[in-house]
Amino acid sequence: MSVAAVPVERTALLIVDLQNDFLHPDGAYGRAGQGVPEIAALPARIRPLAAALRAAGGLVVSTQFTLVPGRAGEPLISPHLRQLRPFLAKGDFLPGAWGHRLVDELQPADFSVEKIAYSAFYMTRLEWVLRKVGIERLIVCGIVTNGGVASTVRDAHVRDFELAVLEDGCAAFSPAVHRTAVEALRPVARIATVAQVLEEIRSEAGP
Repeated sequence: MSVAAVPVERTALLIVDLQNDFLHPDGAYGRAGQGVPEIAALPARIRPLAAALRAAGGLVVSTQFTLVPGRAGEPLISPHLRQLRPFLAKGDFLPGAWGHRLVDELQPADFSVEKIAYSAFYMTRLEWVLRKVGIERLIVCGIVTNGGVASTVRDAHVRDFELAVLEDGCAAFSPAVHRTAVEALRPVARIATVAQVLEEIRSEAGP
């Protein structure tokens, strides 16, 4: 199975949660000392693929993890997330704020979709947008492999999207967790590298 199985104009690069609050040193996770090199390296690796896909007629879609502000602007945080990430505070992942946005290196996305849980399909407009613009195939990258990426890929699978997961375009807070998550996705998605998919897109696009 290759990118050519579905026309490139019906293909989207789905960038999961590569946001300033996750990646930038001044973001929520950076201030809490939660960054890891594997995650920090992703935007530069993915950028050439995003550019090539867009130039060939495909789309770039980003998902933005969101903490909805409640009373007095305090974020509505699920108990399990509060336990995992007690440093999250007012203003973090706030819709429209700098921290909430896709990192500059991957701007602009053709579409951005707010999400409140692991899966980018849960209670969002993502599927509606993809169907409206004729997307049949998703090339998935982003963070974290065992969370947002895995949940989104599995939800896309049951919605009959053709799928490729970029093994070196995703990362987790532990390399071992990343590898385990990638292996678990093999039954529902093609596992490929950024270089492999980039070569296929360029080949399909022609000179």
